[in-house]
Amino acid sequence: MHLETVLPPIPAKRYFTIGEVGELCGVKPHVLRYWEQEFTQLKPMKRRGNRRYYQHHEVLMIRRIRDLLYEQGFTISGARNKLQEFMQAERDRRRQGQGVLEGVDVEGHDALAAEPLLESNFNAVAASFSAMSLEGVELMRRELSEIRRLLSAEVQLAH
Repeated sequence: MHLETVLPPIPAKRYFTIGEVGELCGVKPHVLRYWEQEFTQLKPMKRRGNRRYYQHHEVLMIRRIRDLLYEQGFTISGARNKLQEFMQAERDRRRQGQGVLEGVDVEGHDALAAEPLLESNFNAVAASFSAMSLEGVELMRRELSEIRRLLSAEVQLAH
């Protein structure tokens, strides 16, 4: 039996050092360097002295890799295949114009439990898109509010 680790929230920052990512994802820096070799999708930016800087989407990907390996018991090869399948499915959804709520898995969870997660992460997400226009942030807020309303309606129907 394995215990799921509760990971800290990801701060609204543009770049993260390897040490920060290690703490946010519950893995050691040498593991992250190894995973870069095994998962070609993982390509942190490198600056002076080969220092790695990860972006928000890479932190989410590392958390997904960690979950596949440590929580779901996949091998490196199996996790690599599963990650490729997930990324292809996400690309297909984007092509079809469907929104993807990245990093939030509401399937199999109580929708009301996801509601505070959506609300608490909105400000962090909005801050990370500082270059986005005010209209874009307002559109995102409306979309998240609609998702929350739909989740609440599903819970009420289930009871």
